[in-house]
Amino acid sequence: MAAKPSSKLIFAPAGEKSSPQADQYTKGTLERHQLSPSPFTQFHTWFTHAQQSHVHQPETVCLSTAHLPSGSVSSRFVYLKELDATGFVIYSNWGTSRKAQDVQSNPRASLAFWWHELERQVRVEGTVVRLSSGESQAYFGLRARGSRVGAWASEQSKVLPEESGGREVLNSRVRDVERRFEGVEDIPVPEFWGGLRVVPDMVEFWQGRESRLHDRFKYVRDGGEADGWKIERLSP
Repeated sequence: MAAKPSSKLIFAPAGEKSSPQADQYTKGTLERHQLSPSPFTQFHTWFTHAQQSHVHQPETVCLSTAHLPSGSVSSRFVYLKELDATGFVIYSNWGTSRKAQDVQSNPRASLAFWWHELERQVRVEGTVVRLSSGESQAYFGLRARGSRVGAWASEQSKVLPEESGGREVLNSRVRDVERRFEGVEDIPVPEFWGGLRVVPDMVEFWQGRESRLHDRFKYVRDGGEADGWKIERLSP
């Protein structure tokens, strides 16, 4: 009798290994005395280490937002572009995108970085604040011209109906913007596009360990001081 096919499409994947057991994390440890008093300084230290260790695009981060009142959550990968003593900055379309709708109804977001080569992750939770047009222009001017044109042309996340031409509709918009800014080097930042700063009230640093007994430390705002932080070790 033939074996009954499993209803599972994927079960306990383990790459090319024959065993379904997941890899063990053995590349590092994390202790309280190794941490900076500031999560921003600690993040800078880890990020610099990731760059020096040739982690692939360590600025890649998963941004998660939630819409209210439905509570529907959405996530996407973006690039971290700035870090200062206030928070973590990413840039995007804030006119038509799903994240724009979420943030308008719920000014909270989370970030998650995963650095496989170092077996590390960082989680951030906080309030979101739009950057001024002047701040956004400073970064916008550094982008490749094609990316600046694309920002103007794309109504991000809106449907491009195939019956209306699909991709060609987008290409037509790009051509229109190119004509509009022909000969213009300093293309202005669109009103609907710009930076968003996640101002954290929680930052977690996670170092993988064997047997899933990971080292985890959480920074939370200390109400006693405006810029103070309390550090707690979490169970893995």
